This record gives sequence, structure tokens and C-alpha cells, in this order.
Amino acid sequence: MFSAYTTLFRTPGGMKFSIAGFIGRMPISMEGLALIFVVVAASDSYALAGLLSAIAEITKSIATPFWSRQADRYGQRKILNLIVPLRTLLMTIFIVCAVTSTPVWTWFLTIILAELTTINAGGMVRIRWLYVLNKNNADHHLVNTAYSYESLIDEFVFIFGPMLATLCATSIHPAAGMVAALVFFCTGLPALASLKNTEPPPSPRINDVPHPPVLRNKVVRAVAIPAAIVGGFFSSMGLCVVSFSEVRNAQGQTGILLAIWAGGSAISAIITGTIKWKSAPAMRYVINLAVLSLLAIPFLFVKSIPFLALALFINGLSIAPIIINAYAIVEKAVPSAQLTETLAWVTAGMPIGGATASALAGWIIDNHGTETAFWVPLGFTLAALCATLAHFTTYRPLISYPQHRD
Repeated sequence: MFSAYTTLFRTPGGMKFSIAGFIGRMPISMEGLALIFVVVAASDSYALAGLLSAIAEITKSIATPFWSRQADRYGQRKILNLIVPLRTLLMTIFIVCAVTSTPVWTWFLTIILAELTTINAGGMVRIRWLYVLNKNNADHHLVNTAYSYESLIDEFVFIFGPMLATLCATSIHPAAGMVAALVFFCTGLPALASLKNTEPPPSPRINDVPHPPVLRNKVVRAVAIPAAIVGGFFSSMGLCVVSFSEVRNAQGQTGILLAIWAGGSAISAIITGTIKWKSAPAMRYVINLAVLSLLAIPFLFVKSIPFLALALFINGLSIAPIIINAYAIVEKAVPSAQLTETLAWVTAGMPIGGATASALAGWIIDNHGTETAFWVPLGFTLAALCATLAHFTTYRPLISYPQHRD
């Protein structure tokens, strides 16, 4: 059953860059939650925390595709060696501003500057898998396994990251979670940059070769737009879980609850990577979006921490397949010279949905309570499904052709 994973793990250099990428992207599950702890501790306002998170998420959505495009053109190592020290400096400045209670406008300014250095480390690792597997003439099914494995790693990130951020913020200092995230960032990504043998060669732009913007590709749009809206589900759900726990004097359990959510997704990622699918990734993408919407309904009836934990675990089972199949759809839709940027768009749009959802959920929590705010993530899952149906003419041929390689 797990022979595909065994073969994958034997890929030369694969485990080295995967582990480095795991460490380097730990901050993606820590910074958002850590930011809420810092802002709420300093201002006692979930609305402000939601607004600041929204601004940070919008900035990420702009920065991530830009730096991915540069990685395609100049190589991962050059971009990482530039970004790591710059982001470390700017994020440190934001932390200092927040903990010393400088004017609120400085919080917005410094977090915007810091988030302008956001890169898609997970996308870089996935591109490395694609590069080394193709170089070794591996069965294309291993690419699906690699995407599933990296989605599993993402879930480990979201299992341990929130727990660590919560532990640091509640046991040491509200800003300790952000400091811990910086430590992971400064450890993992320089290690990834140092692994030259598995770095895909850059694809410098040639003037007489057309390079149309990635989002002009209708397949990429058909995936990126619903994924952006799903980002609103993730962000608003995280904010609701934090508030739900605090109201019940169980703030220390926030990280555990989010880890349970990620655990459900991790299980589905493992299973997805072992199956040689006969259905097309596009069909699986649409089906899992529908399942995500269905499994968001129980949150409207949550009244206790155990019930919330159960609802999060069951809901998490539908998450990883959405991301795995999204990557599989867009992989063949663009030339290799734009692949890093294209994979970035799969998740880069999520902060846009997250920005709106965070601000809305924060306002509802402050004015109407957490239980009412659970309508926000449900609404965003339904909106994502509607956005998918709006691209029916694009999905129809993608669903109908055979996918023997998966």
C-alpha cells in the first residue's frame, strides 16, 4: 500500500530538501495565530486583530507570486539568500513595535513591509520534487505521491505550529510565538538554499519568447479563484476557534484544536498519496470542495470544546485533497518556465479571501459572539463552490479526459 512512499523516500536528495522545507515553512501556521495573540494582548480587540491580519494576508497575496516569478527566472538560491535576512529584519521591527505599544499605524506599516517578503516555500519544495523525479525518469504517479506527501508535511506544520505558537504566547510572552516562527524561518530556508544539487535550473526570460501573465490561463484562474475564497474559510475558522476557546477559559487548548483539524487533513493526505486515481484531478477538486461545504455545517451547532474538536477533525478530512488536486490541475497548464509562479497562485490567492473573512469574523465576534461568527467560514465554502461552478466550461474537458498517470 505504501510502496509509492518508499520509492519516493529513496529519491536522491529528496529527504534533505523536504526536511529543510518543513522547518522553513513552520511559520505559515504560527505567524497568523501569533499575530492575534500579540494584537489582542496589546489592544484587547479582536476587530483590530482581524483587520491587521487582513492587511497582512492581502500583502502576502501580492508578494508570493512576485517572488515565485523571480525564483523561476533567477533560481531559488538567489531569492532565498535575499529574502531571509530582509524578512528577519522587518519582522523583528514589527514585533518591537507591537510589544512596546507604539502607535497603531506603525503596526500596520511594519507588518506590510514584513509581509512583502513572503515567499512560497512549499511551492519551491514541490518544484524540487518535480525536477528530481523527472530527472530520474520516475513514474508520474510519484508526482502525485510527492504532492500528497508535501500536503502531509503541511499538515504536520499546522499540527505542531499552532500548538507551539499557543504555548509560547501563553506561557512565555504574547510575542514569543512570532519569535519562534522567525527562528524556524532562519533555520530551514537557508538550509534549503544550500542544497544546490536538487535546485531546478533558472529559466531566464528571453525577449522573443512570449511570457503571458499566468492568470491569463483560464485553467489557473479556474483553480486559483475558488482557492482564494477557500482561504477565507481557513482564516475565519482559525479566528473563531481562538475566540471560542477564550470565551470558555480554554485559550491554552487553541493549538490542540487546530492540530486536531490538521490531523484530519493529514490522514486524508496519506491516503490520497497511496492511490493510483482513475478520475481526473479536476473532478476530485470539485467533489472535495462540495464535501468541505457540507462538513462546515456542524460548526453552527458547536456548544463545547469536545464537540468543536470532533467537528474540526471530520472537516479536516476534506482539506488536503483540495490542495493536492489543485496543484495537479495547474501543473500541466503552463510551461515549465512559469511553474513556480503558477504553483504559488494556487495558495497565494488564499490570503485575499482570508483578509475579508478575518475582518468580517473579527467584527462579528466582537459584536455578536463566536457562535454567530461560525456562519462566516460556512459562507466562504459555499462561495468557493459557486465560483467553481462559474468555471464549468473550463472544468468540463478537464474532468472528462482520462488521468492514467495519477
